[in-house]
Amino acid sequence: MIDRAIKSIAIVGGGTAGWMAASLLAQTLRGTGCAITLIESPDIGIVGVGEATIPPILDFLKLIEADLDAFLQATQATFKLGIKFQDWSRVGESYWHPFGSFGVSIDRRPFHHVWHKARAEGLDMAVADFSLAAALGEAGRFAPPDPRASGPLAGLRHALHFDAALVAKFLRDHAERRGVRRLEREVARAVLRDDGFIDALTLTDGGQVKADFYIDCSGFRGLLIEQALETGYEDWTKWLPCDRAIAAPTAHAGPPAPYTLAAAQDAGWRWKIPLRHRVGNGYVYASQAIDDETALSELLAAIGEPLAEPRKLRFTTGRRKAFWNRNCVALGLASGFLEPLESTSIHLVCSGLYKLLDHFPDRDFAPSNIAAYNQALIAEYETFRDFIVLHYCATARDDTPFWRHRAQAPVPASLAERMELYRACGRINTRPGELFTDLSWFYVLEGMGLRPRAHDPLVDASDFRQVRAILPRLAQQVAAVVAQSPTHQAALDAGRSVAA
Repeated sequence: MIDRAIKSIAIVGGGTAGWMAASLLAQTLRGTGCAITLIESPDIGIVGVGEATIPPILDFLKLIEADLDAFLQATQATFKLGIKFQDWSRVGESYWHPFGSFGVSIDRRPFHHVWHKARAEGLDMAVADFSLAAALGEAGRFAPPDPRASGPLAGLRHALHFDAALVAKFLRDHAERRGVRRLEREVARAVLRDDGFIDALTLTDGGQVKADFYIDCSGFRGLLIEQALETGYEDWTKWLPCDRAIAAPTAHAGPPAPYTLAAAQDAGWRWKIPLRHRVGNGYVYASQAIDDETALSELLAAIGEPLAEPRKLRFTTGRRKAFWNRNCVALGLASGFLEPLESTSIHLVCSGLYKLLDHFPDRDFAPSNIAAYNQALIAEYETFRDFIVLHYCATARDDTPFWRHRAQAPVPASLAERMELYRACGRINTRPGELFTDLSWFYVLEGMGLRPRAHDPLVDASDFRQVRAILPRLAQQVAAVVAQSPTHQAALDAGRSVAA
């Protein structure tokens, strides 16, 4: 019987995506004899804007058997309990997309359905009253999740902020210790076979690298997936018109906050990501609504003196028409781009890798297997797109041309259906396995001011006098944990014992 197993993999591009791929594949394929080579040029820098993450990053680090305490120290990491959105619905208003649980189910009804009825009956409640992550974030505190606890600590989750360049270095060292070969060269082009598959990579020094399977982590240029294989790109600018960003680090003006701040600006939004050694800042904006110089001035007015020269980025929001084409898979910016409003960039790398393991090929590269991979990842990308569009289209702002246009612009049909279902009865109807659960959608829909016309009728089966008595007790449990928790800085100083 002919051995059709993949014996060699070449990864083009380092950075976070490349070294995440190398680390996970080295862990998964150990003992198979598969050789993994990563080619990166010291002359090509990494974009490195993905400094904020979501909770599944901790699962990835555990999966590759990384030392969490060493990772936290090496990457200048801080803890993240969620995202605080400022000035999105209206100027002067803010809301939370926190991690972890929200209240408790009552008579088998999810808490956000109980919330709808309580609000309709005039109860004055805030998300932070029932979300431990949001309450800790507002207080500048942090507590470790405790699955054994009976109160709100049991449902708490967190993620990380980190320096993307330092993450790439940590993962590079990690992968090399597990046998990944690093080649400091620059790829000039891909050589194709007669059937369109990649046969080899030609390097700028004249050398060649051959492999059975290729992973494109070359960033926006898509050296393999686009320049060689001409896969095509689906442009989502009509829904997400922001096409530029300026990033600049600043010094801390106070203790690091345990959350990402996403503050709406005149023509886009600004991020603020606290690390141990600095603060990452940036302005994502639409070039049709503001010029680069004005955008830079607006950013500097908000953040103060930068520690380094601001970096300017240009991008087109969208995705490749296929993420896997023949014997090449694209990851990271080579696969597409969604603005980092919900910190999904690094998660999409993880998701692409996990799905690759679910559909790992042999050298026959079955078209049906490739199609299944693409179908799954396209669905995920489009759900993420809809979730990000929601932050814009539901705005009540009309103070600048950008926000007036966002409020009036068409939305994807899939998002329109979701929003109408929510307006009708407070339901969201997420599919099993989706990253953003009903609760995540609720936080943004509620935060942006959308209110359902009716609540879940099964909530009426509960004795609402008892519900009214339960709500203050739940809020008191959250407040008690916050009062006993250390500051975020103290938790960072304590290290892994707090984060585990």
